[in-house]
Amino acid sequence: MTDSVETSVGGVLRQLRQVNSQSARDLAEASGVSAGMISRIESGKVSPSLATLSALAQALDVPLASLFRDTGRSRSDFTHVEAGQGLTSTRIAGSHSHDFVSLGFHRRQGLRFEPFLVTLRRAEGDRPPEYQGYGCLFIYILAGEAIYAYDDRRLHLRPGDSLSFDAELRHGIVEVLTEEVRFLSVQAERT
Repeated sequence: MTDSVETSVGGVLRQLRQVNSQSARDLAEASGVSAGMISRIESGKVSPSLATLSALAQALDVPLASLFRDTGRSRSDFTHVEAGQGLTSTRIAGSHSHDFVSLGFHRRQGLRFEPFLVTLRRAEGDRPPEYQGYGCLFIYILAGEAIYAYDDRRLHLRPGDSLSFDAELRHGIVEVLTEEVRFLSVQAERT
């Protein structure tokens, strides 16, 4: 049996309040919601209005949706990819090709999240493609060195380096400096 929405929201409210080291009275002063109402919400005894929940979320400095995070626990996706596994693909762009392994894929309302393990090999006269897209991208270099272009910037990336950026500007590896470069790439975007 799953908890009611009221019980789930109340439990999350209590957790967030405690994480912020706030008493019910502190939260009441910050939100304009009475301490008694906060107590009834936390115990799941009332179904608060959206205006009340919005005031509480604002006082806790969290998105309103955070208060509902435990209401959908009966359905959740997760991906476990064992070492050396994943969905392997080869991307061909003109005369260039490189390998990437999909390590997972999650799509939920308003969000797409994709991690990849990418391997590019140096090839004379072969330039890897540049990209332009949406959302944010995170790259972590595992092995090798490369020159990464982000708009008009050129960055020399080495093992242990990371890079995160808005993917709407032109970006991509423009030169592989070692025999190959291997990196983790994680993309997140609103859908």
